[in-house]
Amino acid sequence: MPELKRIGVLTGGGDSPGINAAIRAIVRRAEPAGLDVVGFRDGWRGPVEDDLVPLGRAEVTGILHIGGTVLGTSRTNPFEKDRATGEWRATPKVERILDTLRRRRVDALVAIGGDDTLGVAHRLAAYGVNAVGIPQTIDNDIAGTDYAIGFHSALAVVTDALDRLHTTAHAHHRVLIVEVMGRDAGWIAILGGLAGGADVILAPEEPFSIREVADALRQRLEAGRRFSIIVVAEGARPVELGGRQVAQEGRVDAFGHPQLGGVGYWLAAELEKEGLPLTPRVTVLSYLQRGGVATPFDRLLATRFGVAAVEFALAGRYDAMTALRGPDVVAVPLAEVLAGCPKPVGPEFLALARNIGVR
Repeated sequence: MPELKRIGVLTGGGDSPGINAAIRAIVRRAEPAGLDVVGFRDGWRGPVEDDLVPLGRAEVTGILHIGGTVLGTSRTNPFEKDRATGEWRATPKVERILDTLRRRRVDALVAIGGDDTLGVAHRLAAYGVNAVGIPQTIDNDIAGTDYAIGFHSALAVVTDALDRLHTTAHAHHRVLIVEVMGRDAGWIAILGGLAGGADVILAPEEPFSIREVADALRQRLEAGRRFSIIVVAEGARPVELGGRQVAQEGRVDAFGHPQLGGVGYWLAAELEKEGLPLTPRVTVLSYLQRGGVATPFDRLLATRFGVAAVEFALAGRYDAMTALRGPDVVAVPLAEVLAGCPKPVGPEFLALARNIGVR
């Protein structure tokens, strides 16, 4: 195995609080091992366009708590999906990545991102790229790890928002609908809804009907509760739409994902038709969930992942992802990770959401 001298780092997909803590940890762990670190700007666009910056102690000083990513991010995809077979095939961007890594003498690459970013890292292994993945997504839907960087911080934002909205809902006798992120898994909706005391929680794992939601609100009215809080994931699936998600027509990203959004307003309009004596209002938290400083948990998790990524590279453990399993950080093959994505919320939390609330 060639001697490891230089590590490249990139951050792709949606940003999450804690990414900068991981970058900082990579640099600080690499330095005593005699490793040089460079960062590629804006996800996979960086190695495609040979856009990189040196990363040393000076560059990562003071970034531990800062949200976002100092390297920038994008949804650049060097592969494209064959519409007939569904298989990924390389575009000319792959050869440009390989050329950049050769010329810049990057021996190993640490890719920080969600399943799309990690999927590219895994596919590049077939071209000889030595990559280690670090999971980061506020959706927490990456398989193989208990938690991904950013989820805990997003959960704190959602819980705080629900705490604040309860007072207005109570004062004005309204149904407040809070739309949160979560394309294919309801981790934010369910755990955030539980922590924030939501009365109805709607997640992608279990299709819902308007009649079911309206009946739950009527039960609260009959019990003397003149307000309700509904948390709905952006990827929740109404039975009335055939179990399809509410998507923005014609808007698809580089990885083939339709742009979601609008289920909260759709739900409000449908509840209006039910004739409830409560006015529905919608709050879409959107990018607020991804912004701001990282919680202590995410800073610690990201630090552990960053250190582990360098140690995996030093040991030659590539095509793998850092993962939290119980108290331990372990290496999980990327093939195993991608086969399990998106990771759904387990039956325990689904049952808890049903038993604690009215649904």
